[in-house]
Amino acid sequence: MKQNWIYSLLVVIAASSYGILSTIVKVAMQHGYTSAEAVTSQYVFGFLLALILFVLTQRTLPKLTKKGVVTLILAGICTAVTGIVYGQSLNYLPASLAVVMLFQFTWIGLFMDCFIKRRLPSRLEMISLAFLIAGTILAAGILDVDLSQIAWQGWALGLSAAFTFAAFLQFNARPVEGVTTIGRTFILSIVALIIVSIFLSPEIVWNGQLAGGLWKFGLALGLFGIIFPILLFSIAAPKVGGALVSILSAMELPVAITVSVIVLKESLTLIQVGGIILVLFGMVLPSYFTSKKLNI
Repeated sequence: MKQNWIYSLLVVIAASSYGILSTIVKVAMQHGYTSAEAVTSQYVFGFLLALILFVLTQRTLPKLTKKGVVTLILAGICTAVTGIVYGQSLNYLPASLAVVMLFQFTWIGLFMDCFIKRRLPSRLEMISLAFLIAGTILAAGILDVDLSQIAWQGWALGLSAAFTFAAFLQFNARPVEGVTTIGRTFILSIVALIIVSIFLSPEIVWNGQLAGGLWKFGLALGLFGIIFPILLFSIAAPKVGGALVSILSAMELPVAITVSVIVLKESLTLIQVGGIILVLFGMVLPSYFTSKKLNI
């Protein structure tokens, strides 16, 4: 029972590290960099840090089965596409609404898990999901946003980011034989860097921007966007399961809002505080009933 709580906590920490990313990107943009340049630097440094860890601990590539290779490649593609698509959605959506769209991964991930395991969602999962969705809407502060002027591309990109992030969580919840967590992180970082380099701004590596100051943001983004979450998800997700991982990962929203208030001096209303409380309640609910072995 104690170990289950530890694995759940690791998932929460991994999701929390994702919540820091949007603020780091915004600070980078305040320093004159584009979101594409910031996101690219994230995957460049994520790969470099993963390479250093891999060389220091292993040095030899693991022997993988065909199924393991497919799982890792798909997980790497999903994490890269999430970063790309979510960044593009910010060109059409207010930041608050973009967060809400991304957080559709909670119900998408739950239903993905149900489809994969050929089961129906439990009553507890549905109750938890209701709290998460209600809390997300309140916490993001979109009640006063005019939605009529938003282009369809924004909705499509936001929902796509939610889908790919949910898929990433599902793939990362699958154990892969013969590969350590550091080896898994290294392989995912290679795949993600290749995908990002095709679609975003690989020129930052040779045009002097990376060395000229972008490296500070890339290092932070690489740590909190690649190393910490992938390592922790790789350890904990197979133990927790895809459905609960999707629910616990909702911690990203309260963290994103809290960090933006502290660093960017954004406003925080009582309604948003109430939304954060609902999100936290929705996260804790399934873990609490599981630990007490209660049915609902």
